[in-house]
Amino acid sequence: MTTLFMDGFGRHWWLLVLYGVVGVLVGVYAVAYPLDAAVALAWAIGVMALAEGVMGLAALLANGVPAGRGWVLLYALVSLLFGLLAVINPMATAGALLLVMACWFVIAGVFRLLFALSIRRHVRGEWVIALSGLLGILLGTFFLAEPLAGLVVATVWFGAGALIYGVLQIAAGLRLKRLHANGS
Repeated sequence: MTTLFMDGFGRHWWLLVLYGVVGVLVGVYAVAYPLDAAVALAWAIGVMALAEGVMGLAALLANGVPAGRGWVLLYALVSLLFGLLAVINPMATAGALLLVMACWFVIAGVFRLLFALSIRRHVRGEWVIALSGLLGILLGTFFLAEPLAGLVVATVWFGAGALIYGVLQIAAGLRLKRLHANGS
């Protein structure tokens, strides 16, 4: 371990633990209350979109835009509109995002099936790609047919990921703390 690493990151091991605790709490909440968590997540995304829109407009007014002014204006207005919709009606936003994801699953599944068929003469095990495509189509179709159940499933998956992330962050932070204590 280099001294620079231990001095720079070792002292701040608690940040990893803090991120981990937040991750675990979010994960537990998402698994225990998936619909509430989906609404809260959609609302939070809306708040972030509002912030992006305000920052875009501020950059336009300050003449500090690296891209074309028209594109920045469009982005800022779309961000503000989406943000307002998400904050005002987060459940509808969560449902709409799920439907977009469901369509993506179906399209990606079809692409994987076609890809597997096109490479079957050149690659062994193409059936795995085809199977992933079939599963994507089935999952997307399920989400489209049962959006509320799909929202619950997607949020529980998100919660499980947040739990795993949180536990890993806590473990990394505690390990960093031990390394810092041994290196000091």
